[in-house]
Amino acid sequence: MSTPDPRPQIAPYTHSEKCESAPSCARDRIFQAAKKLFYRYGIRGVSVETIAAEAETTKVTLYRVFSSKDDLIMQVLEDHIQRFWQWWDAVIAPHAGNPRKQIEALFEQLQHGICTEEAERGCPVANTAVELVEDDHPAKKLIHEHETEIAHRLRELCRQMGARRPDQLGDALMLLVSGVFASRLLLDGTEQAATAVDAARALLDSSLGVGPA
Repeated sequence: MSTPDPRPQIAPYTHSEKCESAPSCARDRIFQAAKKLFYRYGIRGVSVETIAAEAETTKVTLYRVFSSKDDLIMQVLEDHIQRFWQWWDAVIAPHAGNPRKQIEALFEQLQHGICTEEAERGCPVANTAVELVEDDHPAKKLIHEHETEIAHRLRELCRQMGARRPDQLGDALMLLVSGVFASRLLLDGTEQAATAVDAARALLDSSLGVGPA
């Protein structure tokens, strides 16, 4: 059993109430305030007035830099997704050419990242999807594309690994990822997340996979 890399990694869907650097303009303050409040209370539970107050600015200024609340939701969502792929690429890069180890590393780092205080509300992308009731909301397409890409990448890693049934194995791994995020939100999830790596390895060793590397 490998030992997770102790060096800090970009957490999946990085969220922090503290900015990496002090916001230098109203747009930065609004964006960071919205990101924090949306994650904590949901996109429907937060008004533009609340966001403006948190950012120490005005509603007029908010609408000057963001065309609408939906525009702000989209930009926050795009930021979460961008950070997720930064995390993904950083985790698998040290294991180039070893797809099984790349999959294991993703789950090892997911386990550590999901147990942090910053991840207490689970996955912000999934949380947003739950709140979207409008079929034509632009965020729905963005979320669908993101989840489809996760499935595609996991399937491809399983294919590179030589799995017997790569598509089914990739989909099973994706369901495990979703379950880890859900357990963090619904059950605190730290105890359940501790089993994620073992569960992923069991799937890799199952009839869908090819056994230990």
